[in-house]
Amino acid sequence: MDKLDALLAASVAKPGEKTTKDQLLGVAAVIVNKDGVLYRGSAGVESTKPGSAPFTPDSVTAVASMTKIITATTAMRLVEQGKIGLDDDVRPLIPKLAAMQILRGFLQLGQDVPYLEENTTPITLRQLLLHTAGNFAPWLDPDCARWAKYTGFDYLARYNAGTSDVWDTPLKFTPGHGWVYGSGLAWAGLVVEAVSGQRFGDFMRAEVFDPLGMPLSTFKRLELPSFVPSADRDPETGAITSREEETMPVDPQAQNGGGGLYMSAIEHTRVLQSLLRSLSGEKEGVVLRKETVEEMFRPQLNAAEKRMLDFTIKTYPQAFAPEFHLDMPLQYGISGMINLEDEPGKRKRGSMMWSGMYNSHWFVDPETGIAVALFTNVSPFGDAALLKLWDQLERTIYGDFLPSL
Repeated sequence: MDKLDALLAASVAKPGEKTTKDQLLGVAAVIVNKDGVLYRGSAGVESTKPGSAPFTPDSVTAVASMTKIITATTAMRLVEQGKIGLDDDVRPLIPKLAAMQILRGFLQLGQDVPYLEENTTPITLRQLLLHTAGNFAPWLDPDCARWAKYTGFDYLARYNAGTSDVWDTPLKFTPGHGWVYGSGLAWAGLVVEAVSGQRFGDFMRAEVFDPLGMPLSTFKRLELPSFVPSADRDPETGAITSREEETMPVDPQAQNGGGGLYMSAIEHTRVLQSLLRSLSGEKEGVVLRKETVEEMFRPQLNAAEKRMLDFTIKTYPQAFAPEFHLDMPLQYGISGMINLEDEPGKRKRGSMMWSGMYNSHWFVDPETGIAVALFTNVSPFGDAALLKLWDQLERTIYGDFLPSL
């Protein structure tokens, strides 16, 4: 425990000092097993404003794509209730999905003219949860950016409006024929709304947050007594400066299942712990049955989907799989990356992980029986200081902390 505390303390700037490129502003780490919290620790402060509160495991931040595993858990509640199947076509539920065309290329007629064709293939809930339906985004994909430029699709304006219009892009490929990181989990949230008849956040609260004791997790920033503002690192000096205002909409009309939640590290790990408890066959402190969570942790991608995932990881290893050696075989589950072999000195095969734009990370290691979350609040994604800490933290957990218990 002392080594974990020391790691966190060494990763942040000293009180009153500006951060350097090798330091973070504030961090919190939580380790759980199925029976409880094994470790909770933190260091640093919540913001660069004078008199800032300490950053703790209870500090609430915008978690960005750390939302996705919560959305997947919520959607699987509907599946368990028999209200929708993973392989049901969701296009009849969501007219916008039914109308989506496939971007097949561009004609060079003095400018990039997108060539689109109708999609006649079902889009399933499973595909939305796996990023295999073809939904992509202009800020992530150059072809989508070319389409957006030609059509006048203003992503930032649509994002700020807080409506589902921000996800109204074409598909990158025929559903089920590739893997692309995009808005699939956001659309999955709208599917939950259509099936349940409730706002996504209300259904999530009733089915996940309230049963697991998560009162501060929300899509609505105004509901929070306080939250940690996101911060930005200067690429030249390394100094981190907290934002005056959060960029996410205050109370978005479309509650983004791909990245819209505010949560703390301690509440996020309550969901991860519930998954561990389900896998162990526990009946209390869970929201899903054992067989449901086993399906979530099963490698899901077909050959075509896996080829595109592999290409994406090899092209952008630091974005999608920074914690693994370059030859690690990877797959995708509902909803996170799965390593198919042990990572030496770290997590075991069959673990699932993901992260968020503000550099928070999580993983669940079913074989070892632990889940870990590391929270911070700095942009841009892929922060070198955070990735170094994440690696050191995990190696210390497996090499020192767990053997000492």
